[in-house]
Amino acid sequence: MGGTIAKGLCKNTDDSVSITVANRSEGKLKAFEEDCPKGKVTTTVDNLAAVAGADIVILAVKPYIIPEVIGQIKQKLDYDTQTIVSLAAGISLDTLDSLLAKDGFGKLPKVFRVIPNTAISVGSGVTYICGRRANKDSEKDITDIFSTLGYAAVVEERLMDAGTALASCGIAYVYKFIQAITQAGVEMGFRADEALRYSIMTVKGAADVLAFEGNPLQQEIDRVTTPGGMTIRGINELEHNGFTSAVIKAVLKPITK
Repeated sequence: MGGTIAKGLCKNTDDSVSITVANRSEGKLKAFEEDCPKGKVTTTVDNLAAVAGADIVILAVKPYIIPEVIGQIKQKLDYDTQTIVSLAAGISLDTLDSLLAKDGFGKLPKVFRVIPNTAISVGSGVTYICGRRANKDSEKDITDIFSTLGYAAVVEERLMDAGTALASCGIAYVYKFIQAITQAGVEMGFRADEALRYSIMTVKGAADVLAFEGNPLQQEIDRVTTPGGMTIRGINELEHNGFTSAVIKAVLKPITK
């Protein structure tokens, strides 16, 4: 996810933006450099070198690695000038504060939690953002970064897990739907590649209509659901088999205690 974000920023920001990427694997850094414009990004295996002088420090690591990484860098962080962004799912702002606290130093930095989904790789992501000690300028800086990779929304922290379930998990449910209608297309006689292409374009077209025309969702369903027609028979079959209920349960399941 961190590499995807960095690549997106390389492509969508001007030359005034300097990007440093740190990773313990030199092989991964070399592969990353090959995908980015020359001179746009600096790579290093040294986390301390990466954070030195940075305006924004993005911690794009797995949740269990967050304590280790913060422990490495926090004595070098400047809490007056630097903003810390965590991409680690499930790591709260309270936990980040406790990890960032320095002995004998009461001040803490501006800190953000950010949860994107994988569609940021094609500039169509959904990213949720919440922050603490953030002013309007710093909030705008973080929102602007992730807006270059799709849609970015500032939400209350209590909604971060819900956002993860809806957009980050939800994208997999959309893939499962596409897979299902593709299989149906194959059963009806289309080649697998044809059925997949038609299914993808059907889902994309439906999303585009809702996004660009702005009509109510039910209105768009009604437009293609004529009395006694093919569509209403299919919709009723979905509902007889618990389609809507199953989708709602799937979205809620990751956050159900």
